[in-house]
Formats: sequence, structure tokens, C-alpha cells
Amino acid sequence: MKLSFGMCGLASSRALRGPAAIILLAASVLSGAPAQAGVFSVTPVRIYMTPRDRAVAVTITNEGDTEVVLQADLNAWSQKPDGTDEQVPTEDLILSPPIIKLAPNARQVVRLALLKPADASRQLIYRLIMREVPEAVASRDKTIQVPIALALSMPVFITPPPAKRDVVCQAERGAAQALNITCTNSGSAYAQVREVVVKRGAQILAKFEGGTYILPGARQVMGAKGEQAIVPGAAQLGVSFDDGKTQTFDITLP
Repeated sequence: MKLSFGMCGLASSRALRGPAAIILLAASVLSGAPAQAGVFSVTPVRIYMTPRDRAVAVTITNEGDTEVVLQADLNAWSQKPDGTDEQVPTEDLILSPPIIKLAPNARQVVRLALLKPADASRQLIYRLIMREVPEAVASRDKTIQVPIALALSMPVFITPPPAKRDVVCQAERGAAQALNITCTNSGSAYAQVREVVVKRGAQILAKFEGGTYILPGARQVMGAKGEQAIVPGAAQLGVSFDDGKTQTFDITLP
């Protein structure tokens, strides 16, 4: 008997809404027609809680025409000083129920609850991972088709009022038309950089666009590119965050 692994990449791309991230997505077709993987979405794609919230609602929707089985994993999320992500399984939170079976086009509301006391001064940061549990199915040509599972990772932020980000950014020269923007977060809450613009007066020297997370105690380096060689001298570095706020730094380009 031959094994064939089904493709789910294109069919499942609809599950990516906002900053939710695919953390497991691979496919290999060895023989036969590809098996169909599930198509599901999770709302919200970023989960915010306060220390007063005992639980929040999360809606999971099966957008496909076959039954889908999902399993929830919860990890504490942090970053090393150099910005490298670290995730460790945690029992600080619980999703009820932890395993969800959804009929085609069905929707279910589950509850995410914090089991430990919230911190009064700093943000607690986690990742909720919804992972598809695929089932092997036999086809008419007697092959076994095993779809490759899709998993979505959603950040969870539990934020007391005093917790704030504290971001400082600087620029270093990269290539002739590029700058390396280093941003450090010494605060007690996350920052997410959506855009960096380096200007000299009205002239844009270089720009970065993305969705880079900088967790407390970490730094990230982002590459900003321009359309022409960047001349040394004074400039302004503007950083836009996911909450719509901006910061501007006066810098000198070497």
C-alpha cells in the first residue's frame, strides 16, 4: 500500500486573517490524488485580556465541506535579548474544550481562561495554537491519503493598566541603499512595529513595512530600504505601532 500526502497550503490560506501565523504548513504528494485538509478560521486573531477577565470567548469556524478536528496547545511566549522567540508549554491558561470537532460549515465558541493570578505590573504573554488533527483515509485506488495538518498561532496578551512598552530605536548603515533599524523594548508590555520611515525633511530615505513583535527585554533589527544611495547626516526616524501611535527619533546617519 502506498502513502500519499495531501496538499493543504492553498486551500487553507483563507484561515490566515490579520496577524495569525501558520506555524505548520507542508505538503508532499507521493502518489494518487491529494487528500483534502480542513479549512478553518479563528476569531479574534489576537486575544486581549485584563487581570479582571476570568475568561474570554474564541470563535472557531469550519469553513470547509468536511468535518475537522482541532486540538489546542498553549505556550508561554518570550524573546531572548536578541529577539529570538521562545515558546514553552504552560498550564497558566486552559481552553475549554481543548479538542473541538466541527461539522462542515459549523461554528463553535470556546472559552479561554487564565488559571494563575495575573501580574499587577507586567504583561503576561502567551501563544494559543489551534492545530488540525488529520485522519488517514482510504481512496478508491486503495492508496492511503494523509493530509498534512494546518496550525494557527494566536498571541494572547494579559495586560494590567501599568504595563507599557518603552521602545528606543536607532539606525545603522547597511548597504548603499539600506539601513539596519534596531529597536529595543525595555518596557513591561509588547510592541509591534508596523512601519519605519527614515526622512530628511520631506524626503524619504528608507522605509520598512512589516509586523515585527518586540517583547519586553528584547530587541529586533529591521532592514529599511531606499530607492537611492543614502547620504550621511541628520535625519528623523519615525516608528508606527499596531495601536496607531508613532514615535520619532532624531538620528545622525554615519
